[in-house]
Amino acid sequence: MFARSLAAALTLFTASASGAHDFWLQPASQQIMPRAPFGVTFEVGHGPDRQRSPIAASRIIRFEGVAADGSRTDLRNRIHVGDTVGDATIGFERPGTYVVLLETDNRAESHLPAVRFNDYLNVEGLTPAIALRERTGRTGVDGAENYSRHAKTIVQIGRADARAQAQVIRPLGLELEIVPERSPQAAPRGAALPVRVFYRGRRLAGALVKLTDLAHDAHPVAMQRTDSSGRAVFAMPARGRWLLNVIWTRPSPRTNLTDFETSFSSLSFEIAE
Repeated sequence: MFARSLAAALTLFTASASGAHDFWLQPASQQIMPRAPFGVTFEVGHGPDRQRSPIAASRIIRFEGVAADGSRTDLRNRIHVGDTVGDATIGFERPGTYVVLLETDNRAESHLPAVRFNDYLNVEGLTPAIALRERTGRTGVDGAENYSRHAKTIVQIGRADARAQAQVIRPLGLELEIVPERSPQAAPRGAALPVRVFYRGRRLAGALVKLTDLAHDAHPVAMQRTDSSGRAVFAMPARGRWLLNVIWTRPSPRTNLTDFETSFSSLSFEIAE
């Protein structure tokens, strides 16, 4: 009886976890004065499932701030996951636009019954995994994956300078990364927001990118699949806080106990007045 209860509880836990895949960095404010400390929370899920991420600090392998000149500040010693004021407290001395990034290892696992796993693959547009399961006759088999997190957020310290946005529009070396072709804060009114997705340093075609209004985040407001050059184009969002996210996966090595290695990536930003 205990074994059956434990198995049921684990199934419910992993099913619940899989429903809250999107992970992002949420600064207390994205318009900050120089030298002023500010909190950052690690968020996961959407709508009623949105919550502070329970991620362990030991899984975070990169937490950096990148300035316009390309200089990087290691922020890992600023992490205090689960604290009432946030999961990290950071600040920057010099004015400018900064990209704060976070990456984790891929030791986390998700295990789901076949129906739930297939639903998840379809909702997230993970076509390589769908095709592989169909080709190998495993559509009816439970699914398991290792996964990692890759998140960026754009923060403005002091006065904005539209000419100093290089770190926003170039890849910063994340395993899976969303890179705008123009900075959302510096784009002219009415412009489009084109982005490119990079996976392991290469432009990624066929990935489903979602745009979500974080003030009303139960569902995305737009979804686009990247073209052959890894590009997707959205209408420039209006005032407020926004999230772009994408997921990609590949088969695990034969020595692994899971079927796939999955990466979750996000870019959060704010459009001011």
